[in-house]
Amino acid sequence: MAKKPKDTQAPPAADAKGKSGAEKPPGRFKQVGMVAKVVHKQSPRSIPIAVAIFVGLVALSVVGALLTGGWLYWLTLGIPVAFLAGFIFFTRSAQRIQYKMLDGQLGAGMAVLDNMRGDWSVEPGVAANRQMDIVHRAVGRPGVVLVGEGDPGRLKGLIAGEKKRVARVAYNTPIYDVRVGNGDDQVAIADLQRHLVKLPRNLSKAEVAELRYRLKALPAAMQMPKGPIPRGVKMPKGPKAQG
Repeated sequence: MAKKPKDTQAPPAADAKGKSGAEKPPGRFKQVGMVAKVVHKQSPRSIPIAVAIFVGLVALSVVGALLTGGWLYWLTLGIPVAFLAGFIFFTRSAQRIQYKMLDGQLGAGMAVLDNMRGDWSVEPGVAANRQMDIVHRAVGRPGVVLVGEGDPGRLKGLIAGEKKRVARVAYNTPIYDVRVGNGDDQVAIADLQRHLVKLPRNLSKAEVAELRYRLKALPAAMQMPKGPIPRGVKMPKGPKAQG
């Protein structure tokens, strides 16, 4: 992309946002506050329960200190543990709410794949059709995982075609397929990340790097927007094949 010429007479508002003109991302505490608002709206009891866990564990620490006289030991141990326990409950509640909000939305699978931990790389929208059925490709220690979102019947052909395409360069690498949804032979959004992590580790790190290099030989896929896609949006027509 060509660089834009600098505007020496930029307005003060642009300077306040920085040289790139982009707004400064919210800080960590502000992000937690935004998440807390969503959690409280969707599940009003989650935050009080998290606070109750913190208070309860601190109270147990105080009781232990009163019985033994070791105030320093009990409080330095109890307060961090109480905070951690309450925070873990809060984050898990936020995660459950996030999955609930994503469930049923097109692109929800890609939103989960984007947050995969470990040695994973994801290529969104490697196959798609006019009905907005989409297949994403994830590469990691298990091998290649094709994640489909949309109608199960239409996804069958899309995934089969992508499997043949990948097999041309992946050779004997295992190729798995996963269909996101709540029906039979489908994996729910809330279970998608756990499902992928539980797959057997068939490749070493060096083999994963080599596999990624070979997959680069495949034609570039259509660039898909990240996150859930609004329903009713039609897929653009792809370029016609040259005969």
